Amino acid sequence: MHPGRYPNGQPGRQQPRPSVRWVATVPPGENLPRPRGRRRPYTGPPRYPSPPRWGFPNLVWRPSTAVPGTSSGGMEPRQRLRSTSRSAVTLLIALAVLAGLAAVAEGWRYVLLLQSRTSALSPGVVGASDAFVLAFALMTPIMALLAVGGALWWLFVARSVAARDAGQDVPRPAWQVLVGTLVPGANLLLAGPIVAELEHAALRRPVDRRPRPSRLVLGWWATWCANVALAVVTVVWRLRDGVQVDADGVVLSALTDACAAGLAIVTAVLVHRITRLLSPVGADVLALRQVVKVTGAPEPERRPRPATSAR
Repeated sequence: MHPGRYPNGQPGRQQPRPSVRWVATVPPGENLPRPRGRRRPYTGPPRYPSPPRWGFPNLVWRPSTAVPGTSSGGMEPRQRLRSTSRSAVTLLIALAVLAGLAAVAEGWRYVLLLQSRTSALSPGVVGASDAFVLAFALMTPIMALLAVGGALWWLFVARSVAARDAGQDVPRPAWQVLVGTLVPGANLLLAGPIVAELEHAALRRPVDRRPRPSRLVLGWWATWCANVALAVVTVVWRLRDGVQVDADGVVLSALTDACAAGLAIVTAVLVHRITRLLSPVGADVLALRQVVKVTGAPEPERRPRPATSAR
């Protein structure tokens, strides 16, 4: 048809184009059924000239998110709480061991000071004592910094998990927690209430009720205050001069190290208890898919191997 002319229309006046329906048909000869191949008999499992390099990973008893290369979507709050709890407890136990050894080294030095009043000391024994005191005096503060960092990390994670379970916001902002645990003087007054609030939330007690700390929290608070007080007294006492001052400084250092070891142990127990309250079931308990022993089970039925099998 001419572009400008259509049937029953005036020349030069464009009319609506008629609707066109397209119909697709199969070419002749294509709708014939395809011949089916001949089914061969089963000859056994496939054989390869060399071990194949393809296959599924040997991760049958592992969750799908643990397969390398798959996105796990990050750790859940309770999983992060258990992970930080294990790290904090490990660091605290290491700190307790180092602080205990430092206390023993200071006690040995004080015994040598008492012996030196009546007899001469062996240079080797004195050198060994000085080496032990110096080594543990350097390692204990470093481990204390690591343990404090791990405990603070666990504290923030535990506060968020407890607030999430209660359906409310955390009772204190982060800066108040840092001031109440790290600033000298303020940590004597605020460290106990911060931990008591966390325990109150972990026990699922009413939010409008005033927190009442348990004996464990009160014991931890008392040990914390004693350790801070001994550390301050030891530093101030060692600024003085005199032989008796040095001997008293050794005793104060031994008491401070022993109190630090006790504080680390009590803190580890407190971290473990609150973690159990917030996450009662651990990851090791959840891993129940373990076959230890099978007794009295019938033998599995095996199909007879075909005679045409290659092997």
